[in-house]
Formats: sequence, structure tokens, C-alpha cells
Amino acid sequence: MTCGGDFLTLGLESSCDDTAVAVLRGARDVRSELLSSQTLDHAPFGGVVPEFAARRHLEAFLPLTAEALRRAGVREPRDEIGLVAVTSGPGLMGALMVGVMAAKALSLAWDKPVIGVNHLEGHIFANVVSFPDLLPPFLCMIVSGGHTEIVLVRGFGDYVLLGGTRDDAAGEAYDKVAKALGLSYPGGPVIDSLAASGDPAAFDFPLPLRGSQEVEFSFSGLKTAAATLIGRMTRDGGRIPLEDFCASFQRAVTEALMNKLRLASRLTGVRSVSVSGGVAANSALREALRREPGWRVCIPPRDRCTDNAVMIAAAGYAAYQRGERSSLSLAPDPSWEIWKK
Repeated sequence: MTCGGDFLTLGLESSCDDTAVAVLRGARDVRSELLSSQTLDHAPFGGVVPEFAARRHLEAFLPLTAEALRRAGVREPRDEIGLVAVTSGPGLMGALMVGVMAAKALSLAWDKPVIGVNHLEGHIFANVVSFPDLLPPFLCMIVSGGHTEIVLVRGFGDYVLLGGTRDDAAGEAYDKVAKALGLSYPGGPVIDSLAASGDPAAFDFPLPLRGSQEVEFSFSGLKTAAATLIGRMTRDGGRIPLEDFCASFQRAVTEALMNKLRLASRLTGVRSVSVSGGVAANSALREALRREPGWRVCIPPRDRCTDNAVMIAAAGYAAYQRGERSSLSLAPDPSWEIWKK
């Protein structure tokens, strides 16, 4: 089978708490995509329970795959699917294991190649799928519950890590502050919604690493400042103005992200900028990116910001085109890094 425009890639994603399956034709033509979210399952615990997540993936993969193939019009996968691409790291070990084993089983059953995809490279390709004219070099800021990094994409498969977070990721800070406020999980969308009607200048939160000339992030101090203020206001019997509090906290996070992205652009001279990951769906961040003068900005649709299988299929297809292959000894690697530093 030639790897041309009609080539079909089955993408599987299970790095954390979303089970996702997609069928991609060529580099960008999405034939089907499905996602089974576990958000409501984990909400009572205020975060993802790894063993629980793995069991949910195990239950979801086969019916989700069958339905994705049906919606894509694939009747004989052995004859029509050209490649199985699967997230094999980084992520939760148990969750990754379910996806990798499912992919290898399908590869054996259909006699098709399998390729392991780095989850973060997948997030880069969420932009590539959405913007056909997005070509290297460009910057990609990956910002989610587990990651906050700025990467220079020198070429597909050639990535330089310009900097990441010293401690908490931006999405993690959102979740922890939301929990301290008594809001539901995940915290990012709830804070974003409340912030829409709040005053971003109501509270003067510290701006992390404001004076640093390194492309790096730190959100633990901001998170602690927010939690300390919540505790003091609660002890004093005062009412926390949620809308203003959320708007002010969100302003600080957004400014911290934008300052470091501007620094990365100045240091590299690259003015083509993309963003990905769950926090890329945040309305304040999206607006700040759109307002930035002199940049060519690519922001994927919100359903491409969270974990999805389209980005995994696209990254797998591109890697396959470059000549990369995985064997049936493919194993998940929860700490897999692909960046040059």
C-alpha cells in the first residue's frame, strides 16, 4: 500500500483520562473521531485516579474503535487501514499500557505497521492538522494540566525545548486554585467561565518570574498566593468575590505565559507561533495571542486542544512518512522526551 493521499491511519490516544480514536486519511482529512471522557468519573476525587483511568480505557477502546471505523466507512480494516498510531508516552503508565497493547493487537490482527507517538509531538500536530500552511520553523507553547513548555519546531521530528516549568504546570495551578475555591474539577474551564464577568484588576497577584530572562515558568508561588488569600478571606468571614478572584488569577497566568512566549520569540527571531494543550482552550489566553502584534498565530479549535486521537494519527502519519517505524516490542514510556535541549 502506498503512503499517498488515500492512506488511512488509525490513531489511538489514552495517555491520561480520555480514550480517543480517530481515522485520518492522508495528512489532514479527518474521516472520523470519537472521544470517551472520564471527567465525571474522576471529578469526585478532584483529580485523575490512575488505576481507575486504566480500567475505563480498557472498557472503552474496542467499542470506540469499532464505531470510529464504521463512521469512517472502513469495512475491511485489514485491507483499508495502512497504519496504527498510538500514544506511547509520556503519560500514566497504566493508561498508556492499555492503548499500546490495543494498538499492537490490531497491528497483528490486520498485519499492519504500528508506530508509537510522543503525546507532546501529537499536540504540535494538532496545529498542523488545523493549519495546512503551518510549516517550520515555528514556536509551539504546550500548556496543559501536566505540561507547560515552549518548543522550537525546526522541522517535523526536530524539536528544541526552549524552556518549561520549574514546578506546577499552568493547568495544574488552575485545578488546585479551583479546588481551594470549592469549585468543580477540572478547574480551568470553571475559572475561565467565572472570569468572564469579573474584574481582572481586582486582586494584585504576583506575576511569576517577571524579571527572569530565561524561558521558564513557575506557578507554585502564584498558586500559593491564591490559596493564602482564600484562606485569609475565609477565616475573616468575608465573602470571596469569585468572578473577580478568578479574573485576576487568570490574568496573572495569562501574562506569565505570554511574557515567556514573547521572550522565546525575541531570542529565536521566530514570529510564527502556535499553542496547544488543554489550557489553549482558555478564552483569555486565546484573546491575548490574537492581539499580539507582528505574530502569525495558530490556535487550534477547542476540540483539538484537549487530548485527542486526530493529533496522534497526524503525528504518526508524518513520522511514518519520514521513515520511522516501531516494532511489536513497543512499550509505553511514561517519561518519554523527544526534545533537544
